[in-house]
Amino acid sequence: MSLNSIEKATFAAGCFWGVEAAFREVEGVISTRVGYTGGSVSNPSYKEVCTGRTGHAESVEVTYDPQIVSYEQMLDIFWNIHDPTISNRQGPDIGTQYRSAIFYHNKKQKEIALSCLHKLQESGKFNTIVTEIEPASEFYPAEDYHQQFCEKDGVYSSGKCGLK
Repeated sequence: MSLNSIEKATFAAGCFWGVEAAFREVEGVISTRVGYTGGSVSNPSYKEVCTGRTGHAESVEVTYDPQIVSYEQMLDIFWNIHDPTISNRQGPDIGTQYRSAIFYHNKKQKEIALSCLHKLQESGKFNTIVTEIEPASEFYPAEDYHQQFCEKDGVYSSGKCGLK
């Protein structure tokens, strides 16, 4: 693995615990971290983000090797782990911080994300997709207790971190 081949992808698809757990299982993913992005408040806390007033989404920043897993494959996982047709809600979690969003890191990611969204919309698999596609902005890591939460005490297998 060359350091030149390492890329980042950032996704928001509801509560970040299950999203992170899903991406951690993907071959080619080097690391993940949960946090907050897409808002206007610097270094927000979980408590602040939960108010819905910071503009941030609970997000997962994925560091991966594109020689092993492509951005298109990452997007396929993203589309299939949540419902991209529901605005500001996933399961019991409600608010703008739980919105569906792709935060692209470069022009190529933007083009691929838009193309995938259009193809998926045209396929008829989903009703109207509300996923936002916007440039990646400052990513603020969440508090330590949120990192790899689903792996702690085996909660991922118990369904607490279940996704769609």
